[in-house]
Amino acid sequence: MFKKLAVVSSISLLLATGFALMPAQAELEFRGTISGDILDTSGEEDTPQVLEFRNTGQNPYNGDFEAMKKGYVIFSTACSGCHGHLAEGKLGPALNDDYWTYPTNLEDKGLFETIFGGAAGMMGPQQGLLTQDEILHVMAWIRALEKDPKKAQEAVDAFEKKNS
Repeated sequence: MFKKLAVVSSISLLLATGFALMPAQAELEFRGTISGDILDTSGEEDTPQVLEFRNTGQNPYNGDFEAMKKGYVIFSTACSGCHGHLAEGKLGPALNDDYWTYPTNLEDKGLFETIFGGAAGMMGPQQGLLTQDEILHVMAWIRALEKDPKKAQEAVDAFEKKNS
């Protein structure tokens, strides 16, 4: 009886200790699109949305109209010089269609890695220039251009009407 109790107690202790030491959810590993080097996503204040994204690889702002509007504003100042006012492409490739220079950009994780860590040619890393939360907002607007262009245009119109 004592032996059985000791075994049950030991197993219970191992399970309790093991689960207590395990993180709730492991963060995904992000790698540079070109180099493949691990990207350091630490060092800035994390919003709940950034934490969710780093654990799932899914942008929680996708489909959120207010996030799209904010993403468009950020895109206008940080990205439109190369990618065009409506992401139609200029020096950099168009982002408003379903063709991606890097196929990994079809997924949110891949698009984040390209924006955050940079790409070939003139696309330098936006790490340190945009916060990770701002990158997620820009991504939400870019995804809307591809998946729901009418909603993306409504975000542009709402911003321009407010600022005219």
